[in-house]
Amino acid sequence: MKKIILSLTCILFTITAFSQELKPVKIDSLVSVSLPKGFQKKDTLGQQIYTGNGAFGFITIIRAPNAKNNTPLNKERDLKKVLNTYMEGIQKQSHNGSVMNPRDTTIGNLEAKVFTLRVDNTGSTGEPVQLRHFILLYTQDVTYTFQYFYEEKRLELAKEELRTFITSIKVSPTVKRNEQYISNAKGLSTGAKVGIYGGIPVVIIIIIIAVMRKKKKAGEV
Repeated sequence: MKKIILSLTCILFTITAFSQELKPVKIDSLVSVSLPKGFQKKDTLGQQIYTGNGAFGFITIIRAPNAKNNTPLNKERDLKKVLNTYMEGIQKQSHNGSVMNPRDTTIGNLEAKVFTLRVDNTGSTGEPVQLRHFILLYTQDVTYTFQYFYEEKRLELAKEELRTFITSIKVSPTVKRNEQYISNAKGLSTGAKVGIYGGIPVVIIIIIIAVMRKKKKAGEV
């Protein structure tokens, strides 16, 4: 995750005003996405980084292999925790960034995290307010980070290109949910069970004490 965040902060985002039609590109055998003509690909610290100028925004995609000893996730809640940690890490690495509209979604058979990072450096660097739309996709072997970056004043102009970019992300139908976590079992975690079932007796005790005090006061009267 640290490598992903470092790469995100080191890339210089330069938005150009000319139109670029997006074309499908295979990131690997599992994932494909549409990128502008003339996009660049670089290998950095074992990661593949794709960058390209759209008509109104700048696109960045990072394919980062996870550690070879990466422990498989057990349940869906573990995946959600990982994705939330990634999101929080990206926010911390930004200057004056705030997360907007975080939500869970699916791409093919896989779950993903979508959110917008609004970065306002107008009071420090004087840069225009920026919006960075992120999609985080995690598998046991690789983590993919998709980003569409533009100035907030281009919001209405960028909407269609952003939609085209997001809907172009495809995952091979051969990839199943167990690429993300092992068990499909639902249910409460141990901590939640302890909190709920352990809390019931406490609530009962509080009610009994309240009733006893009420009776005692009534007797005194």
